[in-house]
Amino acid sequence: MSKTVPNAAGDNILPALVNKYFPYWPLFVLLVAVALTGAWAYLKYYATPTYEVTASLMMKDEKKGVSDSRMTESIDAFMSNKIVENEINVIHSNSLMKKVVDKLDLTTPVYEEGQFKVVSAYTSSPIRITLRNPDKTTEQEKIYFSFNKNNNTVKIGNTAYPLNRWVNTPYGTMQFTKNKNMTHDAEDPLYFSIISPGRASDQLLQKITIEPSGKLSTIVYLSLNDAVPKRGEDILNALIDAYSNLAISERNKLAIQTLGFVEDRIKLIEKELEELESKVVKFKSTRGAVDLSEQGRMYLQNVGDNDRKIAEINTQLAVLDNVEQYVISKNNAAGIVPSTLGVDDPVLSQLLQKLYDSEIQYKRLAKTTAENNPVLISLNNEIENVRPGILENIRHQRVNLQASLNNLTSTNSMYNAELQTIPQKEKELLDISRQQAIKNEAYSFLLQKREETVLSYAPSEGDFRIVDLAKSSINPTSPQPMYVYLTAILLACGLSVGFVMGKEMLNSKILFRADIEEYTNAPIVAELAYTKGKPERQFTAPTEVSVIEQFRQLRATMGLYGRTFSKKKIMVTSNIPGEGKSYVSNNLAYSLASSGKKVALLDFDLRNPNTSQLFDRYKEPGITDYLQGKITPDEVLVKSEYSNLSIASAGTDIGDQTELLLNGKLEVLFMYLEKEFDYVIIDTPPLELVTDALLISEYCDITLLVIRHAFTPKKLIQRQAQNNKLKSLYNLAIVFNGVKPRGFGKGQYGYGYGYGYENKYSDKTYRTRNIAAKS
Repeated sequence: MSKTVPNAAGDNILPALVNKYFPYWPLFVLLVAVALTGAWAYLKYYATPTYEVTASLMMKDEKKGVSDSRMTESIDAFMSNKIVENEINVIHSNSLMKKVVDKLDLTTPVYEEGQFKVVSAYTSSPIRITLRNPDKTTEQEKIYFSFNKNNNTVKIGNTAYPLNRWVNTPYGTMQFTKNKNMTHDAEDPLYFSIISPGRASDQLLQKITIEPSGKLSTIVYLSLNDAVPKRGEDILNALIDAYSNLAISERNKLAIQTLGFVEDRIKLIEKELEELESKVVKFKSTRGAVDLSEQGRMYLQNVGDNDRKIAEINTQLAVLDNVEQYVISKNNAAGIVPSTLGVDDPVLSQLLQKLYDSEIQYKRLAKTTAENNPVLISLNNEIENVRPGILENIRHQRVNLQASLNNLTSTNSMYNAELQTIPQKEKELLDISRQQAIKNEAYSFLLQKREETVLSYAPSEGDFRIVDLAKSSINPTSPQPMYVYLTAILLACGLSVGFVMGKEMLNSKILFRADIEEYTNAPIVAELAYTKGKPERQFTAPTEVSVIEQFRQLRATMGLYGRTFSKKKIMVTSNIPGEGKSYVSNNLAYSLASSGKKVALLDFDLRNPNTSQLFDRYKEPGITDYLQGKITPDEVLVKSEYSNLSIASAGTDIGDQTELLLNGKLEVLFMYLEKEFDYVIIDTPPLELVTDALLISEYCDITLLVIRHAFTPKKLIQRQAQNNKLKSLYNLAIVFNGVKPRGFGKGQYGYGYGYGYENKYSDKTYRTRNIAAKS
């Protein structure tokens, strides 16, 4: 299978993934089985089921349309509408949670210690433990105890303690009582822990969720996940009770303080009213005070009217002064015109507007026009002509206003003189009466608030209403077996995929066809499957149909079946020893000879003549002897036991004979072979070790480079491509040899295109094909 991921326009990714990982199905099955077993053990022995406990309240939020009735508001002065978000923070506070912890004795939780896991003994413990001073007690992890039903004693260590009494223990002052929540007996040893109230409340706050049902709703949902449904219900109900008691206590406290203040004020106002009433009676009886006459009331009204007119005149004078200062201080500079509010003169307003418009226009033209421009000079003259008119208008109005002001002032002086004729006694009586009216109003208000405060103690539903008390879910919400098993399967599959990817990606050897294509552009003409078996000392004709068919495909891919094929000389080499170049060259030569072609097989690996050994021609006269001039070209080749196949051994002088390759006799030899044989197969040394293959390549028509699966290093191919050694080989093609099946299975999942080779043809079919070929 290729390393590249199929694109959307090409192959479907699902078959590609199946081809990539299906060969490792035993690993997947094994890890999935182990993961499922682990998940089953986790659910059965280690996981503690948790239940969801929920409750709901309805708040009275003035912003969301839920409030008390008018009647309730009228009798309860201290019932105010609240904001849901604020009340949620109050419920979810440390102070309320500590009250819940104290009420349920959650600072001394009891546990049941099983073989595999520890569970809460909230409903299985026979006793309940209460600390007298939990804030001052040191935290403890595990304190084991036992309960004697016969004499109702609790044994901690070697000491037995009675029930329903405060006793001193090594862990603080405690009281042991019967557990009213007990529903079944404990099966495993019991122990309790001591937790500080702060930590216990923090743990509960992290577990409890409080949120409104919607933005426009005043319904608040409280939820808690707990391993013991009964404990979760008790915690939420205790939290609701604590919140309700907090609201009631705060309201009563405020009512008591308010009532005390009102009572004190009533007593003080009563005393002051008595003094004022006595003062009025005494004043009227001793000094003979009378009511104001109609003339006095009219006088007061006239004085008020004159005062208002005087104030208006002063305002108009101030406005005129401001306008006059603005006009005098301006020097053709535009600015904000002062307001003429109060001065009812349209002529003045028009002149000011005209002055302002001219100044604005002058300022605008001055930025873009020279000073001697006629338009600019005309505007300046106009401004200078308007100013005297404005100042003259201001002076006329000031004279008229000053005359009116003098007249009003004189009139008020006359009225003040008349006022002195009103008896001083009447004025004093009015002051006393006014104070008396104020005190009466305050007294009536205080009496009303006292009644409202008293009525606030009347029973009411409070600032919220319970919609649903705490109730736990019937089935556990966590862990969900389906999710646990699914997670186990996904984890097993992920580990399997990681193993396969790591095994193949971290391997430094050539594993995939794409590894070869990444470093070289040479075509891959064949993928030869890996064949088991011990190395043979002598060449034997292949009998496995898969091997025979692979070399037939190699011949077809190279185009050796073509009628006009002229590339007869085929060199076979490799990068390093052990890649199977001799195996490829020998079997290719045999395959071509089997097709009726006359084939010559030359062993040019002069240092390690493996081909000569396989055909029992080791150190017999051959290529080195010809290069040394000892034999002629026709004496180099010897017919083998296989028809149409002749062998040229390495020769009798085995070793470093590279210099002999340069003596010019190779060309004569290859010319002779090209005339006498249909195909010449040349087995050469590895490229990485010696240069023989590079020297022979120029005499050949095709160069086959053998790369062995899981054997040839990637860095070697990369280095060969970088130093242009592969480019110097004439007409290079690559044979991917020894391709093993991927994974643990056999068959069609190899490392090349994604398929391997199977024994698809029986021996009978093979024999039939051989007969047809020979005929």
